Amino acid sequence: MSNKLPEEPKKNLFQEPFQDFFRSINELFQERPVKGVLQSIDDFFTSPFPLGGFPVELSDSGENYLITAKLSGIKKDQIDIDILEKYITITVEHKEKISKEDDSQKSIYKKNTVQRSSRTIPLPGPIIEEKINANYEDGLLTITIPKEKGKRLRIE
Repeated sequence: MSNKLPEEPKKNLFQEPFQDFFRSINELFQERPVKGVLQSIDDFFTSPFPLGGFPVELSDSGENYLITAKLSGIKKDQIDIDILEKYITITVEHKEKISKEDDSQKSIYKKNTVQRSSRTIPLPGPIIEEKINANYEDGLLTITIPKEKGKRLRIE
C-alpha cells in the first residue's frame, strides 16, 4: 500500500501573512466598542460644523461691507444675528433628535444632539441697525452693511 495522500496546495509565502492580517483587522472592526468609535467618526464628518466653526468672510465693496457665511445644511430659523455697536455676531444652533425602537431585540436607541456655533465679526466703523440687510439662500448667508459717512472738516 502506498501512502498517496492528495497533495496540499502550494501556499504563497506572502499571501498567508496578509490574509491573517486582514482577517484580524476585519474581526477588530466587527467588535462592539470599535463599532461605536467608527459611528462617532462618521457622525463627526457628517455633522454641519464638526469643529464648532463655520467659514465667514468680510469684504469691502466701496459703499458697503459685505459679510458672507457658508451654512450648508442649516435652516433659516436656526440662525440668529446680533448687532452691537461695531460688531456682528452670527449664531447657529442645530438640534437633532433620533429615536429608534427595535421590538425584536427589545432595544431603544435615542440620541439628542445640540450644536451651537457662533462667529463675531468686528467692523471698522459704527453700525446703524435700520440700514442692515440680511439674506439667506442655498446655504449662504449674506449681510450687507452700508458704510456710514461722517462729516469732513476743512482745515483753515
